Amino acid sequence: MLAKMTAKNQLTLPKSVTNALGQVEYFEVQAKDGQIILTPVRIQRADAVRAKLAELELNEQDIADAVTWARQSGGKPKK
Repeated sequence: MLAKMTAKNQLTLPKSVTNALGQVEYFEVQAKDGQIILTPVRIQRADAVRAKLAELELNEQDIADAVTWARQSGGKPKK
């Protein structure tokens, strides 16, 4: 089976492949030894939030500080 990459770096997976996997919305993507490896991932929303926080290198204190700031300022940036 072939999958063509578009100009926007998008791939369409063959229907037989997606049918075999069931309903999957996200894939972990790895490049290894010249191959692209897609692993189905079922992300729970809390896991997605934790992953984003880790990606942004935010910790619990950063979140607490942001909440304190938002409560003091009414959540609106000062002009």
